[in-house]
Amino acid sequence: MPITGLGHTGLWVTDLALMRDFYERVLGLTVTDADEEQGIVFFSSRPAVEHHEFVLQRGRTAPPASMLAHQISWRVDSVETLQAFHHRFKAEGVPVQQEVTHGNAYGIYFFDPEGNRGEVYLRIPRDVRQPFRKTLNLEQSAGEVHAEAERLWAEDGPRYQPVTWQPDPGAGV
Repeated sequence: MPITGLGHTGLWVTDLALMRDFYERVLGLTVTDADEEQGIVFFSSRPAVEHHEFVLQRGRTAPPASMLAHQISWRVDSVETLQAFHHRFKAEGVPVQQEVTHGNAYGIYFFDPEGNRGEVYLRIPRDVRQPFRKTLNLEQSAGEVHAEAERLWAEDGPRYQPVTWQPDPGAGV
């Protein structure tokens, strides 16, 4: 299940081993460097292209229940990949906030072991002014997911004025 992109971000963490396991094993990111003495781990979804896109470092000073990041969003390449994350999160007991269509993307909002909100999402080539957010059922075929998203958009989406968006040719949209 490949994540297909993220700029660069990082989190201060309390339990580096637990968080490393989550991002490496559950999300499938590649560890590109780590320094146990400094308590830092570097990850990439495209290690041949980008050394690191995400960093975890021991030293979180706020209580774990604090909200230190709005979200970290990870692109995926297909509805099937998004559904694979849906099943993996269920199997791993990962808390999911909501599975949604935004009209221009389908996504899953989830929480990592220290309560940071993340999202895995598939960009859809449609111009949609945000916020547009409707719950989407990922427990159906990919075709049915698309059909449900279209139905939800038809019911309420047109009231959201379109905005201009040009797909990134390298984003796999």
